[in-house]
Amino acid sequence: MKLFEELKAKNISFKNRIIMPPMATAKADDNGNVSQDILDYYEEKTKDKVFSTVIVEHNYVEPLGKASHNQVSIADDSSIDGLKKLAKVLKSNDAHAIVQISHAGSSASSDVIRESPVGPSSVKNPSKKDAELPRELTVNEIKEIEDKFADAALRVKKAGFDGVEIHSAHGYFLDQFLSPLTNKRTDQYGGDIDGRIKIHLEIIKKVREKVGSDYPIFLRLGAGDNMDGGLSQEDAVYAAKEFEKTGVDVLDISGGMCMFFTDDDRAGFFDYLSKPIYDSVDIPVILTGGVKTGQDVEDILNRDVCDLVGVGRSVFKDSSWIENQIKPLM
Repeated sequence: MKLFEELKAKNISFKNRIIMPPMATAKADDNGNVSQDILDYYEEKTKDKVFSTVIVEHNYVEPLGKASHNQVSIADDSSIDGLKKLAKVLKSNDAHAIVQISHAGSSASSDVIRESPVGPSSVKNPSKKDAELPRELTVNEIKEIEDKFADAALRVKKAGFDGVEIHSAHGYFLDQFLSPLTNKRTDQYGGDIDGRIKIHLEIIKKVREKVGSDYPIFLRLGAGDNMDGGLSQEDAVYAAKEFEKTGVDVLDISGGMCMFFTDDDRAGFFDYLSKPIYDSVDIPVILTGGVKTGQDVEDILNRDVCDLVGVGRSVFKDSSWIENQIKPLM
């Protein structure tokens, strides 16, 4: 992708540093297919042709990993045709188009998936107020879910998107393995940070095998839990460096078990999580959160905590935000 070449050369415009992060719309049809409402939503949000990259809301890789009603599915090949239409919308508005793939794990509810949720351990998810007690996965089941992530990534490519993002933040499945709050396993998928990221590394490798050597892989990393006993900064940096070594092309930094919430109302409030990672890796880093004005974007970039800034909720609430806040600065 030309965007990455510009980043590596440190030759990138202010405009090209602004991305649209994944924001769940709950507009899929009852089978998880892309609906006309979704196409209209993304057309409206990107018509100003300012976003360099758009990361489409999380798509579940299997029904057991469905997070909510009307979430988009990428669990089988029937989803490809609808996603092709969405890729066409985004590319017609000059955006690099990425799809985020996810599994809810213990963040799922039996009301949605019609059975008990699963997780790395039988521990209630602290990111969810009404969390149910999940069933601990077997090693064979973990391997099967890894394959489902890889199959989903290939569908993203077949649908014509420019890259795929693996979701490991906000208390979802892979974040549950990463965080010591929810991963109490005593086998090779638990224990120290090497054990807790084993599933990530295996998924990255399997995705790479499916999509090829030159297809961009993003990873959204919950780099801190903001809870006692949660993921340490040292472990977050170590994980980020291992993900880079294994083949991740872009790291998208956010919160972990604290989700995307914080008591801090500054723009870029997770900069304390992104800064040590930004200083430790050689791949682009995205930071999202709390952006309310175009000046906020400039301020975050001037902190040297990331390469790209995501603008989510402001655009979600106001489709004219780009016209009013960003275009005057260009």
